[in-house]
Amino acid sequence: MALQSDPPPGMTLNERSVQNTITEWFIDMDGAPGTLYEGEKFQLLFKFSGRYPFDSPQVMFTGENIPIHPHVYSNGHICLSILTEDWSPALSVQSVCLSIISMLSSCKEKRRPPDNSFYVKTCNKNPKKTKWWYHGECIPLSSQ
Repeated sequence: MALQSDPPPGMTLNERSVQNTITEWFIDMDGAPGTLYEGEKFQLLFKFSGRYPFDSPQVMFTGENIPIHPHVYSNGHICLSILTEDWSPALSVQSVCLSIISMLSSCKEKRRPPDNSFYVKTCNKNPKKTKWWYHGECIPLSSQ
């Protein structure tokens, strides 16, 4: 696994998570130095379907510390186009991790999405079931 031998900076594959199943990976993540998240620790959950890599993995933050970010909901769902409509089989777990690190690192203000409370109450448990509108702000159009 390339993630084990060449992980993005601040990310490590939780080895125990892959011992039990190859369809769910937990990735431990450190907030990047010099950013609003420096010194914080997060955990990502990747769930792979039988159609991976043609179908994107389900990716979300999990655990005790969900980052406060305009594109991250308090339930861990991440509004990032490569996780849904812009997915390509050429993308790897490493490239998804780098995109998430970049998203967090570019944040100028820690805040939740404006519709966080409503979305968390009404969304599907699988963030891939949400139809997002990507136009500067991430706006869920519907959740099936």
